[in-house]
Amino acid sequence: MNLPLTLGELRKSSFSEQRLRTRKVKDELRDNLIARVRSGETIFPGIIGYDDTVVPQLVNAVLSRHNFILLGLRGQAKSRILRALTALLDPHLPYIAGCEIRDNPYDPICKRCRELVAREGCHRVSDAG
Repeated sequence: MNLPLTLGELRKSSFSEQRLRTRKVKDELRDNLIARVRSGETIFPGIIGYDDTVVPQLVNAVLSRHNFILLGLRGQAKSRILRALTALLDPHLPYIAGCEIRDNPYDPICKRCRELVAREGCHRVSDAG
């Protein structure tokens, strides 16, 4: 996969401003969960014994963009479930190259990156992958 290296290339890629500016983490989780369900992949590999109880509730929570808390006794796969949820995040996320906080190229918050975007417009971007 050839990843964009400038803001101009980024705008023409699947990381378009329209898609990323307002996309929240809950939207990302939901979109990727839907794709996983449609492809027939196991939703949470490594989670055994909760197919009829916990997994459907987690799927409903993610699809509904709800917040949830995992409660349970020791050994009930809470940490494993959290690690499995991270697999629903996108593998790449663009950021401004050289920024220590990995600022959003479309809506930077640090002074350095805002000035860089204002000055150069098409600055270099990297991806957190």
